[in-house]
Amino acid sequence: MTAARSTRPAVRDLSERLAARGRRPTAQRLLVLEALRRTRHTVTAPELFELLREDHPLLGRATVFRTLDSLVDAGLAQRFERPGHVYAYAACSSDHHHHLVCTSCDTSFEIDEAAIASLTRGLEAQHGFTVHHATLDFYGLCSRCAGARV
Repeated sequence: MTAARSTRPAVRDLSERLAARGRRPTAQRLLVLEALRRTRHTVTAPELFELLREDHPLLGRATVFRTLDSLVDAGLAQRFERPGHVYAYAACSSDHHHHLVCTSCDTSFEIDEAAIASLTRGLEAQHGFTVHHATLDFYGLCSRCAGARV
């Protein structure tokens, strides 16, 4: 199987996810979203731009920044604040956006919605509130970085 054939299902999946959220699956959006999905850590817009620029020298810096904002608005990426008010991004694989973010290596892990569901139900019951959307992020050290500090 060629590389082009092996990526078609992934590109089709990304295109469908963009279209389902009212976004045209442009080449730039697909490129940025695929790059986010390949990284296991959060990346800043400048970091992502530099990563993509090697293979796509015509891709503009402003395009990457605007595309990241569009992906966040569409719920396909999430923005995290690093120390110093620097924003970093990670792809989201579901409509629920809960993450563990390592403050040492910037790795992010999605938390399964089921792990948060009982907390959400409890808050709804306690406050008579209906939650439509929630974003919950936990910042700390991943097992690798915590082990390195021992």
